[in-house]
Amino acid sequence: MLCAVYRSPKRADTYLYMAHPADFSLLPETLAKSFGQPQKVMVIALNDERKLARLSIADLKQHLEDPGFYLQLPPPPENLLKKELAK
Repeated sequence: MLCAVYRSPKRADTYLYMAHPADFSLLPETLAKSFGQPQKVMVIALNDERKLARLSIADLKQHLEDPGFYLQLPPPPENLLKKELAK
């Protein structure tokens, strides 16, 4: 299975994974508007040897089947005040 990765021109560190070739009609309208015009980053082959940083290949394949895409958001900013108070 091939997966296309797109970055958002509107939101930093936000990526959209879709089965290749991508069918953008699968995206909810609100997501499509907030994501902006997708900019292709790469196409990758999804096989068991490949490792992804934030989820497993099995989880990504499941997302690509239903709902048809995976939206990767940046990690939340670290709460330095909470960290300092915990000391």
